[in-house]
Amino acid sequence: MVQASGPQSAVESALPERRRPSRVDSIRHTYGFDDVSLAPGTSTIEPADVDTSVEIAGIALRIPILAAAMDAVVDPAFAGVLARLGGLAVLNIEGVQTRYDDADGLLERIATASDGDVQRLLAEAYAQPVREDLVARRIAEIHAAGSPVAVAATPAGARRFGPFCAEHGADLFVVQSQVSSARHLAAGYDPLELSDFTRGMPIPVAVGNTTSFAAAYELMGQGIAAVFVGVGPGAACTTREVLGIGVPQVTAISDVAAARDTYRDETRRYVPVVGDGGIRRGGELAKAIAAGADAVMLGSPLARAEEAPGRGTNWGMAAPSSTLPRGKRIRVGTAGTLERILFGPASVTDGSQNLVGALRQSMASLGARTIPDMQQVEIVHAPSAATEGKSWQQAR
Repeated sequence: MVQASGPQSAVESALPERRRPSRVDSIRHTYGFDDVSLAPGTSTIEPADVDTSVEIAGIALRIPILAAAMDAVVDPAFAGVLARLGGLAVLNIEGVQTRYDDADGLLERIATASDGDVQRLLAEAYAQPVREDLVARRIAEIHAAGSPVAVAATPAGARRFGPFCAEHGADLFVVQSQVSSARHLAAGYDPLELSDFTRGMPIPVAVGNTTSFAAAYELMGQGIAAVFVGVGPGAACTTREVLGIGVPQVTAISDVAAARDTYRDETRRYVPVVGDGGIRRGGELAKAIAAGADAVMLGSPLARAEEAPGRGTNWGMAAPSSTLPRGKRIRVGTAGTLERILFGPASVTDGSQNLVGALRQSMASLGARTIPDMQQVEIVHAPSAATEGKSWQQAR
């Protein structure tokens, strides 16, 4: 280290001997998917020998993929297709499927609306009340399509819809909001008591979303069956831009996974972690599992499927607000069938198709036979990994 010599400057001599640390001094470094890479170990295995199965809240899945509770992603028919492929779709029971007998025409209007008209149209669409008869009908339709039924609602709707969904055959209830905590303070109403809610529900209750060790650990102590990780990383989510809130996903997943492992060691109860948002390609799916996720929830990558109800568009699930947008409608396009997106064959080279095939190949190359094995591989800080030696690809 080089040290300056000579007398102190006037500024240096005027500084107090001890100063209060600034907020900048306390900023910690965090990592997103583009900041890290997975390092090969000492062994490899055959891709055919890789096991991608996982269990989430008592539901056995052949692939570690859940479809996000977004109206442009999941309807009963889509849930059936994903179940046949080994994953699980989560239906938003405060969305258009439970407000309209036939939501297809409304989804067409939202997909084709101009950018100037779409926020008004979304506000009008979600102003209609949720109907319990339609909630029951959609649960029955998902079962008829051959899938377990996972449904999601905001904390404000959980008390009303949780017992109703359980009574009508739902297998998993997800309480999902922008930021979840074990203690929600409100002066104007009686907030949901999560421990009482999970104790009174006859089916598993999962909760999201969070990003920290402490918050996740407290949520696990409330009896939840799974925890979702991610505040603001989704392609259609505006939380980070509008509210300034969020933690990059690799750090968030790693911190929550550490809470899961600590909670398991202390209680012998394992609470699966689901990375929710920010995943666009197979390599990011592999990194999410390596960071500690047991499964991932995908929105926009699955909204690109031919079977998705959004017709090549997507928008956020965020709770309605009279003063802030629900989430930006984005145009993701249609890339092929859901099977092609998940299992290939890929017709593009950007990693956005054959997501499960990419995960399987990554696990095989890293010597990870199972999802728990993949959670133990080495992660390195490598912000140049995606661009190193790729100048010709970038030029093209």
